Amino acid sequence: MTVFQTKVNPSSDAFQQNRADMTALVEKLSELNARAPAISAKRKDRFEARGQLLPRERLARLLDPGMPYFEIGNLAGYLLDTDNEEKSIPGSTIMSGVGFINGVRCAIVNDDSGIKAGAMTVGGGYRLRRAQEIALKQNLPFIHLVESAGGDLMNYTVEGFLAGGTLFANLARLSKAGLPVIAILHGSSTAGGAYMPGMSDYVVAVKGRGKAFLAGPPLLKAATGEIATEEELGGAEMHASVSGLAEYLAEDDGEAVLMAREVIDRLGWNRRCPSPPRKDYSEPIYDPDELLGIVPADYKKPYDVREVIARVVDGSDFSDFKPRYGVSTVCVNAEVFGMPCGIIGNNGPIDPDGATKAAQFMQLCDQAQTPLVFLQNTTGYLVGKEYEQRGMIKHGSKMIQAVTNVSVPRITFMIGASYGAGNYGMCGRGYDPDFCVTWPNASTGVMGGEQASQVMTIVAEGRAEKAGTEVNREQLAMQEKMLTHIFNHQSGAFYTSGHLLDDGMIDPRDTRKTLGFLLATVWEARNRTVTPNSFGVARM
Repeated sequence: MTVFQTKVNPSSDAFQQNRADMTALVEKLSELNARAPAISAKRKDRFEARGQLLPRERLARLLDPGMPYFEIGNLAGYLLDTDNEEKSIPGSTIMSGVGFINGVRCAIVNDDSGIKAGAMTVGGGYRLRRAQEIALKQNLPFIHLVESAGGDLMNYTVEGFLAGGTLFANLARLSKAGLPVIAILHGSSTAGGAYMPGMSDYVVAVKGRGKAFLAGPPLLKAATGEIATEEELGGAEMHASVSGLAEYLAEDDGEAVLMAREVIDRLGWNRRCPSPPRKDYSEPIYDPDELLGIVPADYKKPYDVREVIARVVDGSDFSDFKPRYGVSTVCVNAEVFGMPCGIIGNNGPIDPDGATKAAQFMQLCDQAQTPLVFLQNTTGYLVGKEYEQRGMIKHGSKMIQAVTNVSVPRITFMIGASYGAGNYGMCGRGYDPDFCVTWPNASTGVMGGEQASQVMTIVAEGRAEKAGTEVNREQLAMQEKMLTHIFNHQSGAFYTSGHLLDDGMIDPRDTRKTLGFLLATVWEARNRTVTPNSFGVARM
């Protein structure tokens, strides 16, 4: 046992200030998470008049009660389509996540037809695509609760139209990989959206409400002059009895969800994966609630990342790898809910020794088949004559080489600063971690706004000196102000999460249970047997 001895004083002014700052950010996250459900719930009377369940009621009935659920992209789309914070809808018109259905871990997408009739937005499209990618990488069945007005034509771009084809191609890839694709047709699925059920292995359609057609009555009449009803073109009963698109016909939303649960149950999916080895574990001896007071909202204020680790891992017990070498880079072996992992964190910038240490640690975890967890809080690799001469480029490249090519699962938590190449070496989004999760205090960018503006000022002064001209100080001051705003505005966690640069934002106090869920997910993916075939969606 190597139980960490905390040095945190919860009564200190610094702790209380950190807690107040972080609590304000968590409250903002809670408010944003509640926004889409509140807007959607305003349509409840309309749904009830049609004999329908609200989209979140459908999802609640589909999921196993009391089981964990990891939401994907909860802030996706926030401040993406508008700069108006009050009108922007985090999560957009789609819900997605990983949860349990009849004991089977599944990737689930749910159209929120209570918002814009479920029309596909950029943020919603990301949530759908990312859920598909996770299902493919983690060997998960994919379930889609469909009711959508199609593409958001008010914000149409040809780029978005072309990218939409990826969503249908991913369904084919999933099916070919041996991962079942199930669609519940709760409402309309029009034009390109008709391929959502069309590219699914199993379709459950709701009588009188489920519809799927390439061209609805208005478009059909405009294009060909033909007049037909919605039911004739694409009604659920027609697809169940004439076209063969639907395998199962349900009387209402509730029965459709039950049918989908039965389909999943009869897959016998868990027979294809052994149970993980069970090991007794204990909770951290330090209260995870203290995370709010340990980590400053201002990334410029230092703290020991081991204090975070001690409130996440089993028994607050971990082995510190080379603690006296490359001291600003922390590498530990620990367990979370009995599952082993290697954790890399930061106590400041990464120096040559820290980069070498991290690269070796990753190699050893790869050798032992131990998943890697990254707790990002670094302003990057150290610069200057001393560090350049000590081989910062060479050793930093070793770290980037290692993080790119390890074969074990990688899970990244953005818990503070993520600047410069430090983002890369610590498995930032561009390095395709299995999951990337953000705390509300995180800050990401090539550099801070103040540094960027000062760099450009120095460049301008150098140009003026070479040209033998005077520097326009007023113009430079305006430039510094503009650059500082541009860089800092884009670096905040709510902006980056809204702009689709992570898999979701969490309350820091939920880090342990989130990490435990994700470690179990990647374990299943590596130990599950699937049956790929040469084609997908054998719909004849």
